[in-house]
Amino acid sequence: MYDYKIITDSTSDLPVKLIKALDIEVIPMIFTIGENSYSNFPDERDISAHDFYDRLRGGEMSTTNQISPVTFTEIFEPVLKSGQDVLYIAFSSALSGTYNNARLTAEELSLKYPKRKIYTVDSLAASMGEGLLVYYAAQMRQKGGSIDEVRDWLTANRGRLAHWFTVDDLNHLKRGGRVSGAAALVGTVLGIKPVLHVDREGRLIPVEKVRGRRQSLDTLIHHMKTAVEKPEEQMIFVSHGDSPDEAKYIAEQVRKQFHVKAIEINPIGPVIGTHSGPGTIALFYLGRDRN
Repeated sequence: MYDYKIITDSTSDLPVKLIKALDIEVIPMIFTIGENSYSNFPDERDISAHDFYDRLRGGEMSTTNQISPVTFTEIFEPVLKSGQDVLYIAFSSALSGTYNNARLTAEELSLKYPKRKIYTVDSLAASMGEGLLVYYAAQMRQKGGSIDEVRDWLTANRGRLAHWFTVDDLNHLKRGGRVSGAAALVGTVLGIKPVLHVDREGRLIPVEKVRGRRQSLDTLIHHMKTAVEKPEEQMIFVSHGDSPDEAKYIAEQVRKQFHVKAIEINPIGPVIGTHSGPGTIALFYLGRDRN
């Protein structure tokens, strides 16, 4: 057993096999679709990503909730009681209040367990971007990295974590206030697909608009060419909003053009998917700078 536990939330969209292999604990976030609320478990025990996206396509609306301080206490305290320290890697503070709740909980528990370390790290990331930081943290721990070394690496390198993604339907971004109603209408009529990224402050930023789905996918690859560092040494993550064939296309292009070490593909879970919608494709890697 390690002397500290790595914990994250389900917005990291990590596949179950990696969660188990890396000995990570994932806190399921809550979302509501229709009249029912569900927990976003990585193993999809409450609802599958496919069924969730089918319901969005059918016109149902979804909303999400941040993780409460009560839940954080319920998760963190048993770890501290067992004699382990806690390293929690959170969903971007620019997109959710979850990180702040974790930070406040850690401050309270530190008074109760003064001999234990409780570190909360704002990933400034989302979906498998957050997941990729968790992956590297767990890799460092497996190689003997201390909780302080891993925390310091995360804060020093999170700005290198590139997120590039495109969405198929602008209306979900419109509901989240990311594009205007007029832009969503015109874009839908003209087949305009936005390309977005998450900036150094962890905010979702539209970067450019391209016409046509294939061109938007190829634009993700183009951005990777301009910024990726040592791709042959990297694990690359690709996430998707119930669009496995297009995710595979991105993975094939990455393998062909960059000869990367490994690629992992996983669906975007319902919490992120509530705001990005069906058809979202995202690409994550380490580069020189997010900007």
